[in-house]
Order: sequence, then C-alpha cells, then structure tokens
Amino acid sequence: MRLSVGIAVSILVAFSIGVSTFVVHSLWWTTARDNSRMLAAEINTQIANTVRTEVGATLGSAEAAWAAVRTIFVQNVIETRQADKREFVFLSQLQAQPNISWIFFGWPDGNFFASHRLGDGGLEMVEIDDQIHDRMLRKDQYIFIPGDIQFEARTFSETTYDPRDHAWFGNFMGLNSQGWIEARDLPGSNKTVYAFAGPVDVNRRREGVLAVAIETDRLSRFLATLNPGEFGAAFILDADGKVIAVPDQEADEVTPARMGEGELYEVAMISGEQLLGGSKAKAAGSQNQRVVIDGVPYAVALTPLGFYGWRVATVIPESAFLSGIDKTLINLLYILIVVVTLAIGSTIWLARSIVAKPLARIAEDLNKIERFDVEEISRRPSKLSELANLSAATASMAAGLSAFRKYVPTDLVRMLVAEGIKSQPGGDIKRISVLFCDVTGFTGLSEKLGPRIVQLMEPFFSAASTAITRHDGTIDKFMGDAVMAFWGAPRTDADHAENACRAALDLIAAVDEAGIVDDAGHPLRVRIGLNSGEALVGNIGSEQRLNYTAIGDVVNVASRLEGANRSFGTLILIGPETRRESGDAIVVRELDTLTLFGRDQELVVYELIGMRDGFDAPDDWIVAYEQGLAHYRAKRFEQAIAAFEAADQLRGGDPASVVMKTRAHELLSAPLPKGWRAVTHTEKN
Repeated sequence: MRLSVGIAVSILVAFSIGVSTFVVHSLWWTTARDNSRMLAAEINTQIANTVRTEVGATLGSAEAAWAAVRTIFVQNVIETRQADKREFVFLSQLQAQPNISWIFFGWPDGNFFASHRLGDGGLEMVEIDDQIHDRMLRKDQYIFIPGDIQFEARTFSETTYDPRDHAWFGNFMGLNSQGWIEARDLPGSNKTVYAFAGPVDVNRRREGVLAVAIETDRLSRFLATLNPGEFGAAFILDADGKVIAVPDQEADEVTPARMGEGELYEVAMISGEQLLGGSKAKAAGSQNQRVVIDGVPYAVALTPLGFYGWRVATVIPESAFLSGIDKTLINLLYILIVVVTLAIGSTIWLARSIVAKPLARIAEDLNKIERFDVEEISRRPSKLSELANLSAATASMAAGLSAFRKYVPTDLVRMLVAEGIKSQPGGDIKRISVLFCDVTGFTGLSEKLGPRIVQLMEPFFSAASTAITRHDGTIDKFMGDAVMAFWGAPRTDADHAENACRAALDLIAAVDEAGIVDDAGHPLRVRIGLNSGEALVGNIGSEQRLNYTAIGDVVNVASRLEGANRSFGTLILIGPETRRESGDAIVVRELDTLTLFGRDQELVVYELIGMRDGFDAPDDWIVAYEQGLAHYRAKRFEQAIAAFEAADQLRGGDPASVVMKTRAHELLSAPLPKGWRAVTHTEKN
C-alpha cells in the first residue's frame, strides 16, 4: 500500500506534538554549542593572526637579510671570495636576525660557504672549497658572549656536497629573480629548510646564488608561547597536511621540535591528512573540522598563512567549552528519554523508511545521471506514490540518456559542465595541442568489407578513446577511420603538448597490443599528426546545433602532418611547437623541412620516438640520421647517403632513412635544379 506525501506529513505532525519538548531541548543545546563554536572561532582567528604576523616577520627578516648581503656583494663593498670579510657579514646578519637559521652562498665551480645558527648559544661557519684539504668540509664553531662571539673549535670531515646538485642553486643560477624554495640536506643537516634565494651579479657577471633560510624549529618555539584556550595548542602544517611545527619551547637549530607527542598532535595530524592530504582539491580559505579520538571530541580550525600553502591548525578540546553544558544536558536527557522514546522511534522509522531512504536513493540516482553513470539506475520501490512516480521518471530519463551518450563524448560534457561553459555559440583563443589519427588503407578496406568494417574499427576506436582520455585529452570527433582530439581545453593544461605525446605513443602501443588485423590477417597500422599552437576553441555552430571543437591553422597543420607520414613511412609526426613545448620530456628526431599542402610557410617536422622517462633503447641511429639530414641540406649528398645507410642499419630498418637516401641518390645523379633547397613538398592528404 502506498501513502501520499500529505498522509505521511500528517503522521509526522502528529508525532511532533510528542517530541516538542525534545525539540526545545535540542535547540537550547544547539545554541550553546554554536556559541561555544563562535568562541572557538574567535580564538582561532586571534591565534591565526598572531602566527601569520610571526611568520611574516620571520620571512621579512630573511628577505631583508638577503637584500642586505646581496647589496654588499653587488656594490662590491666586499668580494664574494673575500673569506674573512664575507664571514664577518654572515655572522653579523645571524646575530642581528634571531629568526634566521642559515645564510649560504654557492659558486658555479661547486664551492660553498654558509653561516648556521646553533641554537641560542652559538653558531658555525661551514665551507667547502677546492683549496681546503682536498675539498673537505670545514666547520668553525663559535659561542655567543656578551656583545661578541668567541671561536671554539675547527673540524674537517669528508663530504660530497655540491651546491650545483641542489634546486636552490640550480633553479636560481639561470634566473634574474629571487624567491622562496625548499632546501634539503645542507652540509651537516638532514632538515628541510625554507630559503629565500636569488642570483648575485657583480659588474654584470654572475658570481653565484645567495640564500637565507629559516628552520621550522624556531617557529615551534614561538608556538609554545601561544595558549588557544585552557587546554588547546597551535600547530603549523604544510600544503600536504603534514605537521612541520609543534609547540615546544626547547626547540631550536640544535634541539629539534618533539614531533608526535600528545593527543593534540595526533588530532592536528589527522585533520591535516583528511583536509589537505592526497590529490583531492584543497579549499582556499579556512576549514573547520570535528575530530574524535578515544571518545574525546576536538574542534580543529585550519587557516592559511599565505606562504608555501602553510596553515595554522588550532586544536581545542570541546570539553573546554561544553563540559558544564553537557552535564546539564545529560540530566535533562534522562528525563526526556522515558517520555519520548516511543515518539522518537516511530518518527525515525517513518522518516527513514518512507521518506529518507527513497529520497536518498533517488538523489543518488540523480547524482549518477549528472555524472552520466546511468547503467545501474533502476526504479526504486516506495510506499509514497509521489516518490514512486519520481523514481520511475528518473529511471526513464536514465534509459534515454544511456542511448544518447553513445552519440556524445560523455567526458567532454562533464568537463563543459564543470567549467561552466554555456551551450551557446562562441569560443576563445587558447593554446592547445591537436592530434589527428588515421588508419592506413581504410578506403580499400571499406570497399572490400562493406558493413563489416564497423566490427573491424570498433577495437581501434576503443583503444584510441582509452589512450586519449587516460592522458586528459578531449575527443573532438570520429571521422570515418580518423580521430581528432585536443589538449588544453576546455580544462586548462600546462602540459598539453607532453600529454598529447604520451597519448599518441599509448595509442600506437594499444593498437599493437590489441592485435587488430584486417580481413587478410595483416596488422592494422595507424598514422598520427600532432601540432601545438593557438586555436579558436568553443561551441561552433548555431543555436540549434553546436559542436565543441577547435578550428584554426594549428588544426589544419596537425591533419597535414598525419598525412605526411606516408612520405616517410613514419607513425607519429609532430610540429615544431609541440617539440618546443614538450622539451626534454620526449625523444624525437628532426625528420625534414616540409611545405604542407595549402600552406606556403616551411615547417621543420619531427618524428616522435618515445618519452624520455621510459626510453632506454640506443639512439645512435637518431644521431646518424640527423647527421645525414645536415649533409643533405648542405648538398653533401655522398656523405648524406652514407649517414642514412648507417641509420638504417643501426635501427635494423628505417623507412625514413631509405626515403632520404633515395632522394640523395636522385639529386646526386642529376644536375641540381636552379635554386634548389632541402624542402619537401607534400601533396593533399
């Protein structure tokens, strides 16, 4: 028997009379809880502002010290190699700035000098120089005395440290700017420090990289001075939710902060992992959470500090605010339990069985429809006729979408919805990478196979779709035997060229692994063209019919590159912009200079061989081919023929080398045309 929503609401209203006392009780408790949370939020705001001020002052002192030392070097007050005066400058900065832990300098020849604070009692000078005991690590230790410092001891030890191997040096040596960076494994230290680093130029000559670093143990000492509530504590977390500073009044450069002690630390660690850890999106503003450990609830607030993704976490036991309220509530609750037990039980049963569960199931189905996951949706039984009808309508809608999704790229629709792109004509100029893939001999196959060509091509399209979507590509359309896809839209992708290259290689490998063959048993081969550049991307069409696609010269060139594979026997050709934007991530060979059909501008094209991170095959044949190409362009055809033959042999068969060798033979055996240039003209695809 089904009930209408009106009858169900009437029943719930009748029961509400019996539970009114409980509602009043709950509202009173909620008000008390909200007030306590407001108090906790106010404490959190004060703590966050205090920590933000301290962190800002610490960062500011580091940047000021860096600027002061750099000015001394740049103005040539002292030279960077002038050891005694340089040592004095570094020591004076550490004395003047108690929040600074390190000042260090690296030279392009691998030498290194640093001043390191050793707690409140002293400091050390660290130097690695080719002139010091066969490049041993020298440490001079000093102690602070009133108004001065006093030398204590000097030690030497073996070291392999070279600043050129570390990011703080390598990243800034080639830049004309400065900034913050994590630095690890400084000499004699296994801590991670945060350094403000930048290059130093003297008389327009780059001397090296100067850095000023802070250690989080100093921040731990500061946190020990805070008092969030009577029993709370404050912690500092990095961008990944890891606790990097804890309240510890003994912590400094010599005595590391005591991590992992106490329940409050465990609460901060759990909150960091849940709210900031992993690959899930991180909220930009403050975040609040309630954590329960061993039955004890804690209020946790995470507030951004505006540096390196750091956040201050305040952890306060709820009992600090609610202990008195909870006792009163418990006494009242005992009285109410006897009166309203039956009413609560009946209300909960009705709400959950008749309304809540069916609505939850339908809401779950609607969420699946929103994600286009419609295969598992079916009618949900309900005793309420309205909910039963709603579930039936939802199932019917899912069935219709299940058929419709076969004609629309589902992932594209999801991305368009997520990016908030309206379904109306229009587009924007975006920098993208475009892929065209085609099957060799498709025309002949379609003539021979007729309708059976669909069964042959289905595994190919599946392999192509999987390879493209795995690397965040957008499938534009299937055109007969061809596939068009692009990267960089609708979702912005800074690595669109590299991801497109990975997808192209995966597509070739997937077709090979799938063992797709034609009706004669020959393996199916594909050709791919890749190009990068600016294109108009958006909803192209009319108000009645739209297609989210890309148009422009970059698309036309990608299509022409796919066809140009025929001339060389290659599988993947990429344009110069794809080559440039992918950088060292890919392995390529420069194939030739082409003028593509319909374009007058010459284009240097490359064959994509593999990704650098997974390429371990010999590449001597690539070197031989590119040497042959250089001879070919310089009209040294005999040397070009020899180099192309070597490339063919080293690779164990290289169609492109054979093609180029044939061209060189033809040019060698006949007079060169007037104005000949090493440019290949391609025909229409």
